[in-house]
Amino acid sequence: MAFTDVEVKEAREAVIAKAEAADLFRLGLIYSTDHEDRGPDLIEAHKWFNLAALLGSEPARTYKSELSMEMSSEDVTLAQRAARGWLAENRKKITTAKVA
Repeated sequence: MAFTDVEVKEAREAVIAKAEAADLFRLGLIYSTDHEDRGPDLIEAHKWFNLAALLGSEPARTYKSELSMEMSSEDVTLAQRAARGWLAENRKKITTAKVA
């Protein structure tokens, strides 16, 4: 599955505006596929799936688990740190999204 530049831009803008599970999940899908002709970025994909799962996305929880089996423990650690860092910077968006 390939995503167009427009789809990638829309997903990123949606997450910037208001972080919702569906948009976070979509970024996970984007990064788990051939993103910008560079191949998948499993660390970045895991990060977005992790954040989507935090908001209750069951598909994201499943994808994150499957990715973890393909990644080294070091890469999973990097992905988890990236997710925590993003969450620390964007906690208000998450809180607002969960309340709405």
